[in-house]
Amino acid sequence: MEETVRLFEQNGYAVEFTGRVLVCETIEEERFRVILDETLFFPEAGGQSADRGWLEKVRVLNVQIDQGIIYHYTDGALPEGETVHGKIDWEHRFSNMQQHSGEHIFSGTVHRLFGLNNVGFHLSDQTVTMDFDGPLNLQQLELVEEEVNQAIVRNVEIQVSYPGREELEALEYRSKIEIKGQVRIVTIHGYDVCACCAPHVKRTGEIGLLKIMGVQNHKGGIRVNILCGFRALEAFRQKNKVIASLTKLLSTNQEALPELLKQQKELIYQLKGELSEVKQKLIRHRIAELPQEQNHVLLFERDLETAVVRNVVNELTERHRGICGIFVEKQEGGYQFILGSKTINCKEAVLLLNKTLKAKGGGSEIMVQGSVEASKEEIEEVLLAHVHACDNLEG
Repeated sequence: MEETVRLFEQNGYAVEFTGRVLVCETIEEERFRVILDETLFFPEAGGQSADRGWLEKVRVLNVQIDQGIIYHYTDGALPEGETVHGKIDWEHRFSNMQQHSGEHIFSGTVHRLFGLNNVGFHLSDQTVTMDFDGPLNLQQLELVEEEVNQAIVRNVEIQVSYPGREELEALEYRSKIEIKGQVRIVTIHGYDVCACCAPHVKRTGEIGLLKIMGVQNHKGGIRVNILCGFRALEAFRQKNKVIASLTKLLSTNQEALPELLKQQKELIYQLKGELSEVKQKLIRHRIAELPQEQNHVLLFERDLETAVVRNVVNELTERHRGICGIFVEKQEGGYQFILGSKTINCKEAVLLLNKTLKAKGGGSEIMVQGSVEASKEEIEEVLLAHVHACDNLEG
């Protein structure tokens, strides 16, 4: 079968087209794979997500390419041999064009200013990331961001060309992979020359703006998260809503938020410390009232820190000869626990909890810890039956 004619390479702004159905095969219930003789649908390639849209009234859910043949994955069948009308989801396509063109200017600027290469690119419906093979500090990133937005303001033409072999050999251009056959070159004069198969905007002004959204170290280099155009606008709308909500809630202005939140964090830390001390006193008061002749002690509590629980269990094992444990209720349900004893093998007890109540835990013979998704009654029934059996054996 011949390669699919890629109409998106000829005109990234075209929205509608016709193509003849060469193959339509069922891949699972209500899912089909369709091959056309030509298509406007850009497949998932080069790190970019595929176009969305329709073939007649059938939705195109995914588009892939293999050996030059483009496969459309649809939710309905199409008649083989007939010509069908296709329509691209333009908002999705244009958003991807804005992101990808912005990425080219960003990567080209990083390469020109700092000599780093883009070794990884991902453009999904939610995120746009670039991986560079070396570090960049905040000042360098801000310089690149400024350069990119200056390029957008200058409204530079973005040109697509298909150079011959000799011209290509003399041309300096970016490419992450070795390309066989005809190479498609996307040129943004003064900023970037790169091999690319994806649709791009005609002029940089259509990108709107570019904003760095996040940065992290990645495989000895750096990963940069960006958004362009309408995606950047929507992101800042959401951020503005969050800030407006916080300023209203805290009765302050935007500029005062960082310092106020810092003070609130310090106050919360102080109060948590004071509350922890109060809880320790309360639980120690409770265990002091327990009869000393009581062998086994199982307490079910809320909002106790692990360090406090461990200390209290240690104190209990000094006063009571059986198994002693504290189960702290989790917000999502179930309990975190610590069990201790000087006379009963705690390892056997936790293995029993693991087996009967699907708990997760382990430790030594004298102390174990873990978590369990069960009720208080179920836990008491399993543990007390076990320790009473141990008592009978001992007796």
